[in-house]
Amino acid sequence: MDRILIAALIVAVAAAVALVQRRRRTIDAPTQARHEAPTQLDRSDFPHPEREWLLAAFTSATCLTCADVARKAQAAASRHVGVVEVEYSASRSLHDRYGISAVPTLVLADAEGVVRAAFLGPVSATDLWAAIAEAREPGSRPAPCDHQASPPAPGS
Repeated sequence: MDRILIAALIVAVAAAVALVQRRRRTIDAPTQARHEAPTQLDRSDFPHPEREWLLAAFTSATCLTCADVARKAQAAASRHVGVVEVEYSASRSLHDRYGISAVPTLVLADAEGVVRAAFLGPVSATDLWAAIAEAREPGSRPAPCDHQASPPAPGS
């Protein structure tokens, strides 16, 4: 009888310990990467420091989206906007200097190097051109449309 009582007590203690351990065990939330675009560039680090605007596309040769973003950026080149692709393997020091942790990262900087617009990941040509227009002439971007239709007025 003593053996059964001791065995039952051991089982009860083991079950209590297991229950406490299970309740203590919490699952941590997945780590979230924080990718941020730089807020300031040293224009002398890039070609065309004399131009009013610099559009810098931080890319990687192994990234298909990067090639699309770089192509869209090149289309914006003009006498006012200098465009440069900063490919990781060719310009790792610039990626490190500006804390580029994800590609593509596209930044538009003014003559002083202040970043006025930035995109992380894919960008549409429309959004890119609108950002350039807004940076060059604030207020030029139209207000977003409200796509919800208003209900018809009674009696209409």
